[in-house]
Amino acid sequence: MKVARSLLSFLLFLPLMELVVFIAVAVAIGFGAALGLIVLGCIAGMLLLRHAGGSHISRLRVAMADGNLRTLQADATGGLILLSGVLLVIPGFITDALGLALLVPPLRRALLCLAGIAPAAGRPADDGVVDLAPEQWHRVPDPELPDRRDDRDSR
Repeated sequence: MKVARSLLSFLLFLPLMELVVFIAVAVAIGFGAALGLIVLGCIAGMLLLRHAGGSHISRLRVAMADGNLRTLQADATGGLILLSGVLLVIPGFITDALGLALLVPPLRRALLCLAGIAPAAGRPADDGVVDLAPEQWHRVPDPELPDRRDDRDSR
């Protein structure tokens, strides 16, 4: 309950904090430059959402339709990149700083480890994927597919 209360307090005071930080930055570098940085952050967030957001949202939709929560855990990094884009679109220096921090891979991994979603460094992920060395596997032909080697030899 304390977490929800502190999150709600943060969200209520965020516009006031953003305004205070904007005024401080505007005094330091000028109003036009501060406004330009805000607009630049919004454009960067829109580009990030356009580039990374579309594919992640479609993967999220498929995972939710299948009810596969394991897929959502494996794709938590994409969710943080999506959150980073949303934070960059919201005008303000505080949200831009949080959004940019989420784009740094070591910080993103540390945040996922703290949340208990991603495995710590050195521990293999339990995602059902088995990585094999090249000498540990070989290609097995599928009997239902036509053999394309015959087509190449006749040319």
